[in-house]
Amino acid sequence: MMDSFESLVYGFGIALDPMNIFYVFVGVFAGTIIGMLPGLGPISALALMIPITFSMDPASGLILMAGVYYGAIFGGSTSSILLNAPGVAGTVATSFDGYPMAKKGQAGKALAIAAYASFVGGTVSVIGLMLVAPLLSRVAVSFGPAEYFALMVLGLTAVISLSDKSLIKGLIAAVIGMMISIVGIDLQTGTERYTFGSLELIDGIDFLVVALGVFALAEVFYMLLKGGSAKEQPRNRIGSLRLSKSEVKDIAGPVGRSSVLGFLVGVLPGAGATVGSFLGYILEKRLAKDGDSFGQGNIKGVAAPEAANNAACGGSFVPLLTLGVPGSGTTAVLLGALLVMGVTPGPMMLEQRPDVFWGVIASMYVGNIFLLVLNLPLIPYIARILDMPKPLLLAMILIFCMIGVYGMSFNVFDLLLLLGFGLMGLGMRLFGFPSAPLILALILGALMEESMRRALQISGGDWMTFVDKPISMWLLILTGLSLLLPLVKKAIRMMRPAGQTKTA
Repeated sequence: MMDSFESLVYGFGIALDPMNIFYVFVGVFAGTIIGMLPGLGPISALALMIPITFSMDPASGLILMAGVYYGAIFGGSTSSILLNAPGVAGTVATSFDGYPMAKKGQAGKALAIAAYASFVGGTVSVIGLMLVAPLLSRVAVSFGPAEYFALMVLGLTAVISLSDKSLIKGLIAAVIGMMISIVGIDLQTGTERYTFGSLELIDGIDFLVVALGVFALAEVFYMLLKGGSAKEQPRNRIGSLRLSKSEVKDIAGPVGRSSVLGFLVGVLPGAGATVGSFLGYILEKRLAKDGDSFGQGNIKGVAAPEAANNAACGGSFVPLLTLGVPGSGTTAVLLGALLVMGVTPGPMMLEQRPDVFWGVIASMYVGNIFLLVLNLPLIPYIARILDMPKPLLLAMILIFCMIGVYGMSFNVFDLLLLLGFGLMGLGMRLFGFPSAPLILALILGALMEESMRRALQISGGDWMTFVDKPISMWLLILTGLSLLLPLVKKAIRMMRPAGQTKTA
């Protein structure tokens, strides 16, 4: 234990160097701005920074790039809460309750909760990195394709808890999300799937196109369809940033649990902040006594995913630094940057380059403090975006979405896809189909298929491989229980009125 603390003190000696403090500040500030703007994303920003960091000291370069990474996740909550337009994939779950809070005039409180939860999640991940990084790296290695497949199946069963009003509609939405996720060329066989002969669909459909269409553009269409004038725009839409003692007590448990869960999910290569945020949201919805109010502006629904996604960012550095295994596209860019700078991540990194390992960990704590100090004072000004007249706000959201999507590929076809998914999102909203299962299935679909194929190739086509291994077996058992639990609850609810009438 003392070795870890001594190493962390050594890391703070590197992170608190005046030049590195400047790099931390620049990284988190740039990341926050990037996270607010759909279309940019941390991956493209980090890729652009590789030439800049090439001549820098490896520790300073990674400190700068890491700041951009977790800063983007931190900042992505702003557009999710204010405009229902997730800036990055890891903040989609935040919009489920953050945007309803903003519509109720509690935008300031939602942004403040997101900031506090993000800070706690980031802090927990730093502590986790310091104490258990080597141990967790060995646990991550034990996860093979079968275990990953079982984990993704467990994640997909979350559609039940996210759509308990109509199980069938939730499953239909999830199937559509799975179908969208496999559009394009199958990388293993080279066959085209669901492209309909279109060259534009060969590379698949980007997550951002679907998310902005189903959430932000659908919201614009719904508000236009519903009608109304700017006079209906309520005053004081920002609300107070202060949290009462009861609210702090309400979010303390969700923030703590989701921080730990997010960190553990982030450790697993291939999971990352997006999966962590969804699992954190789902866990709290199942545990909360007021779980039925999730999706309607529940503060726990903002706190849980924000704590989880920032903790997962820190957790993703465990496989990156201790195994040299990137867990996502973002950490893959970070791996490439390290290799360019002459640093090889892996089991020997703690001994060969402790300055990089512990310097980055210490800088993350400094960066989280910077993020809190930067964002809290700006919340009243950022949230004033909701005070715009309704026609101007809708036009801004529309332009926001179009620039974000077009800026990814400079392809007009993506704008047509955005329009199509916007209309689909409107239809789902009008007919009561939940959008969360579709997005979750879109995220997990490709990962699940790839893991299933690899597991079957290793086992020679034996499907028993998924139950022969203890970890995957228990994950599948949990999957079955998560499917049965809502049905049992529904049966109990149906029996109670009958029992009461008999006693009467």
